[in-house]
Amino acid sequence: MRLAEIDLYSPEVFVQGVPHDAFRLLRAEAPVHFHAEPGGVGYYAITKYDDIVAISKNPGLFSSARGATNIQDYPPEDLSLVQMMMLNMDPPQHAKFRRIARTGFTPRMVAALEPSVRATATQIIDRVAKTGECDFVRSISAELPLQVIAELMGIPNEDRQQIFDWSNRLIGFDDPEFQNTYEDGKVAAAEVWGYASQLGAARKGTTGEDMVSVLVNAVVDGQSLSDMEFESFFLLLAVAGNETTRNLISGGMLALMENPEQRARLVADPSLIPSAVEEMLRWVTPVMYFRRTATRDTEIRGVKIKENDKVVMYYPSANRDEQYFKDGDKFDVGRTPNEHLAFGVGEHFCLGTSLARLEIRVLFEELIRRLPDIELAGAPRRLRSNFINGTKALPVRFTPEKAP
Repeated sequence: MRLAEIDLYSPEVFVQGVPHDAFRLLRAEAPVHFHAEPGGVGYYAITKYDDIVAISKNPGLFSSARGATNIQDYPPEDLSLVQMMMLNMDPPQHAKFRRIARTGFTPRMVAALEPSVRATATQIIDRVAKTGECDFVRSISAELPLQVIAELMGIPNEDRQQIFDWSNRLIGFDDPEFQNTYEDGKVAAAEVWGYASQLGAARKGTTGEDMVSVLVNAVVDGQSLSDMEFESFFLLLAVAGNETTRNLISGGMLALMENPEQRARLVADPSLIPSAVEEMLRWVTPVMYFRRTATRDTEIRGVKIKENDKVVMYYPSANRDEQYFKDGDKFDVGRTPNEHLAFGVGEHFCLGTSLARLEIRVLFEELIRRLPDIELAGAPRRLRSNFINGTKALPVRFTPEKAP
């Protein structure tokens, strides 16, 4: 492969898997690489760990808000809407909104959720354990994060499947199975906003502890959130709170099945599960990139970056950077240290980190104990996306549990 042949933009490339060969070449030869963008102005692909950390920690120079965090540029009327999502804010606005959201994700509150999360994981496995086979994505990995975030947000049971469907349509914007046009995505977002508006109206003025009640009654600098700010907050939490963890669990299970010697280590020594979770995060890296926009002329590794140029940080590349990860192309459930960037770094470090780690750990503790010989029963189907490292279907089989 030559630099001129590298394509990190086409979603079709990622259907076959994350292009780690391309990332390896870029880290070695062009860690700040100008990449063409069909229909756009192009962007700089950033593939080294240190550069991604430096960009992430300098929001004054590399803005999340100026052009938002996806590669493509939005029409002005749409940009103003996506800028209301915390993901697409800069300081000081970002810090204010983060303080509100953080109230539902403190380590103490998350730790208190463990019995509930374990009970939910047990129920999920109970439903398939005696069958001997299932689609791991729909039956297991999608269910736990969806149920947990819905519980946290106070979403009624009967509406949770709708949240799952909306998540697929919003995240799968390059996959024709979920979305065919840009307008399809706008329709899905509008449906989520409408649903959030109804929930919020019902809880305005209440003292509930669910995140919808917290957000709809929140005050920032003496002012309540506008309807659009609240609805954008709801969309971010509802979608990001289940989609990324779902894909991590699916990808982590696939890694164990494809590396049976590592799975055998876990079965023999379940105390390795916490480090295995970190390795799954590094290995899978569910969110593959975020964009920043330069607010003034600067340079990275001697490459001149002009004001308004786009820089795109590729986390799967950082998570195999040879300077930080020895044998980074090897899946090692006992890897330590493991300072991966799967949750980002700096201003936008993932708010749900503690919750995601809890869900992943608890589910794999139960899976390793109850379905230790789980294996592939067919080819996985990957999401067509250059943004989310996702799995749409993962057929598996295992020795059925016997009825008591």
